[in-house]
Amino acid sequence: MCLAVPGRVLSVEEKDGTTMAQVDFGGLRKEVCLAYIPDVEIGEYVIVHVGFAIQRLDEKSAQETLANFERLGILEEEFGDGFELAARQAGQQTGAQS
Repeated sequence: MCLAVPGRVLSVEEKDGTTMAQVDFGGLRKEVCLAYIPDVEIGEYVIVHVGFAIQRLDEKSAQETLANFERLGILEEEFGDGFELAARQAGQQTGAQS
């Protein structure tokens, strides 16, 4: 599943001619492209879809959505280690030797 997830902009920088940001998604941090909304400022909340910030969001809505996603385990599913998640879902432990 690929969701649009709200996150808080922690830093903004120019990389190879593209405005990029470090964004915090309830404790998970990812690099995000700001090409669609390059005037975003540090501390603002954005909705991110497939690595691109696509819209600004107010803090209250962002926090409520992040809390619901966390409660449902969606953040781990969306941003976690895909191999570890697949192994857990299959009932196996990661890092175990056969």
